[in-house]
Amino acid sequence: MNTAICKMLGIDFPLLAFSHCRDVVAAVSRAGGFGVLGATGFTPEQLEPELKWIDDHIDGKPYGIDVLIPENLSIKNEKGVTHRSLAERIPPQHKDFVRELLSRHGIEPSQAIEEGRVQPDAPFSLQQEHALKLLEISFHHPIKLIANALGVPPQAMLDMGHQHGVPVAALVGAPEHAVRQVKAGVDIIVAQGGEAGGHCGEVSTIVLIPEVLRAIKPIREVPVLAAGGIMTGRQMAGCMAMGAAGAWTGSVWLATTESETSEIFRQKMIEARSRDTVRSRGRTGKPSRQLRSAWTDAWEGPGNPGALPMPLQSLISEPALHAADLAAERGNPKARELVTYFVGQGVGLVESVKSTRTVVKEFMEDFVEAISDLHALVQE
Repeated sequence: MNTAICKMLGIDFPLLAFSHCRDVVAAVSRAGGFGVLGATGFTPEQLEPELKWIDDHIDGKPYGIDVLIPENLSIKNEKGVTHRSLAERIPPQHKDFVRELLSRHGIEPSQAIEEGRVQPDAPFSLQQEHALKLLEISFHHPIKLIANALGVPPQAMLDMGHQHGVPVAALVGAPEHAVRQVKAGVDIIVAQGGEAGGHCGEVSTIVLIPEVLRAIKPIREVPVLAAGGIMTGRQMAGCMAMGAAGAWTGSVWLATTESETSEIFRQKMIEARSRDTVRSRGRTGKPSRQLRSAWTDAWEGPGNPGALPMPLQSLISEPALHAADLAAERGNPKARELVTYFVGQGVGLVESVKSTRTVVKEFMEDFVEAISDLHALVQE
């Protein structure tokens, strides 16, 4: 295909796939799309072998890296922040709320759960210093894109990308955000509608795409990827008919055989409908769309202590939800009620678990069919 994104990234089909799983990233790129590894959850020591594995299994195809550098973060300018020092800031009522919620679902709230799965004295991963270290490691590998969410990338990130000849992408949820990104020097805009899984705004994709294109047109020409609820090639074609240069996808890969999600969550995805997701602060402290569960209901219902600001909320949510996943896998039916993950409203279109390659193939087939139907309408 002849789009700005295809030329920029050296791909034939402008389908970008965000995933925390290296297997999905490699499989998408091998199948003709473009895999993007969510790197924020890795330490620098962990990321190096992950990227080496991708290099060895991607058949020379291009891929990218996504980091998370929140522009507005309560600890943004603090030095020496660790998980232990942050955990000390969590109010007792929030700890008690989580303990009671876990106990109600047959999970013993142990000290290990409160401290989480990381080393207590490890540096906190959402600060700029951590992300830049991840990028430094990434540039020792043949990456073709770096992306950032939750605000304008810091100048150091933009400089790194441009010095290495690698495009810098940024996610936005409103046209005014896109304007700031373009003026800052971002090369690709990912316009993510409120249907999307994870952190998202409130404007729907079908409205956001033309708004963003109109807003940035007077500044300079920047390709815009459509994101939010896109689970099929027909949806992708519809977004490109509105002017998008391709699609940025995430939720659809969670229901693949290669994904990092548990079998229980995949089954819940298949059972879910589009109304079974909720935009809540209960996981990260910022509004993010996830599968509705007993966890999200508790944080949105009466009697909850109120979500803490990012990053404190994650320090109580992630360990607790990890414990719920483990308990559910061991056969605890009450724990299954708590199981959730970031997923968009497109979950209602998931009918079965498929291989990543099959999903890419179906995207291509649906896309071609949709374009053919449009051509037929014009010819008539």
